Amino acid sequence: MADETDEPADEEADEAVDPGPTPVGVKLGSTRTVLQYVRNGEINTVRTLTCLATFENALTGEEEVLFGEQAAQEYPDTVEYMLRSGLPEDDDSAELASKFFNEVVASENLDADSAVVYAIPTIDNEPGLANLNRVIEESPVGNALVRSFPESLCGSIPAFGDDLEAIEEVFAAINMGSTNLEASAYRHGEQLSPFVSGAVTGNEVDRRIANAVEEETQGRVNVDLTTAREYKEAHADFDDFQPFTDVIQQPGGGAHEFTIERSVMEPLSDYVDDAVDEVANNFLAQLANDHMKPYQLALSKPIVLTGGMACIPGIVDVFEERLSAELDRDVDCIAADRPDLAPAEGARRIAERLSE
Repeated sequence: MADETDEPADEEADEAVDPGPTPVGVKLGSTRTVLQYVRNGEINTVRTLTCLATFENALTGEEEVLFGEQAAQEYPDTVEYMLRSGLPEDDDSAELASKFFNEVVASENLDADSAVVYAIPTIDNEPGLANLNRVIEESPVGNALVRSFPESLCGSIPAFGDDLEAIEEVFAAINMGSTNLEASAYRHGEQLSPFVSGAVTGNEVDRRIANAVEEETQGRVNVDLTTAREYKEAHADFDDFQPFTDVIQQPGGGAHEFTIERSVMEPLSDYVDDAVDEVANNFLAQLANDHMKPYQLALSKPIVLTGGMACIPGIVDVFEERLSAELDRDVDCIAADRPDLAPAEGARRIAERLSE
């Protein structure tokens, strides 16, 4: 006779296990947006252009929306990049950013019960940051949690290891972005002496490349900033740059083939020099003045390079060499394997920890 107090052997196994909120990391960037989330134990990453195009459906007459690469390719004349300065500056750009982010979320079928952590730039722009917060807060996700953390902190997390080791460290991070050069020291996650320069940017490199192409081809070739950025992303390499050729159509017919030898790497070399100067003589000088002990600790640890410009092969080693020479002391620099994905990955890891 069975004991009446015995439970069925598989009762617990039959109970549904609550997986908890879906962890989501977000980086809304001026050029590209990255979204990373966990579903069924698998990490999913979305990387898309931060742009939007609307059109009228020929059959229904209703407005429809495209985003990302498809929008840029199919509607190049009307596509809108709403975060050119890095943040939604006004109500119109905030509305466009909301529409864009909602479309990205819907395309991934993310559930409302999610824990969302998003990376924010280090910038003194309260209205823009408030608009960005509104974009995330009013989206269909984040019912469980919405938090923001500095982009350079989020981007540093994958560079330090597989968990959240960066939160336990004292270190400095340099965010080499499209719209700003940002730098901060971190002490157990606390941001110290945040620094921003709008004079050294990836966008400025694109302009310099476009001007250099015109000069190198003796005025025969003019490229737009999008093409200049594509040259940078496809061909820039401090380790092993190879000259490359391209073809343009001549007015009135015919094609002109040209070769680029100097126009990409010379502007990039100037960019590194300018970035080193800003970091050594402004950010680190300010950090030493404000927080001497953390400054000394930070320089004894690797400096983390984050942001899109850190993706260029060899730039970490070149930055390390030139910064060491400028400071007249050896410093180490590191970066995540994919600096362009790192802020969203770090944000996703924080979301996982917070949702626990």
